Amino acid sequence: MYGRDSISGLVCLVISLVMLVMTFGLPPASMVPIGPAFYPRIVLVVTAALSLILIVLDVRAARAIAGAPVPAAPAGPTPNYRLVLATFILFGLYIALLPKLGFRISTALFVFALQITLEWPQSAKRWALAVAVAIATAVICHFVFEDYLSVLLPRGTWSSM
Repeated sequence: MYGRDSISGLVCLVISLVMLVMTFGLPPASMVPIGPAFYPRIVLVVTAALSLILIVLDVRAARAIAGAPVPAAPAGPTPNYRLVLATFILFGLYIALLPKLGFRISTALFVFALQITLEWPQSAKRWALAVAVAIATAVICHFVFEDYLSVLLPRGTWSSM
């Protein structure tokens, strides 16, 4: 019998392949060389490939332990519902502040807050790394979406950024 990974992989594989077929119904680009289906196709092909890898690894693992005695199930990590709730709250605040602060500032604040929520920095070096990752994420996302893909991002009513 195959595990949850095979089932999850199969579900993701089917969904990504169905959606990949649906992208062929999107209209072609009229003024730019890359059409609206280009990036979704990349994401869906990668998702399908990763799903297939997940299935293969789970099938191999099931075959490897098929003849072995069943060991006692190890105690897994306990769910951290507070962390999940904190992540949802941070994301809600990010969405709420996006129109007020603009994309770059709110994204940098969100990434920084999420990093320190997930793992509190224990040294000055870790704090500096968290700040650098937050700023780099906001700048790179802004460059990719606003400058490269020409997607207008929220400017913010409280700031000009």
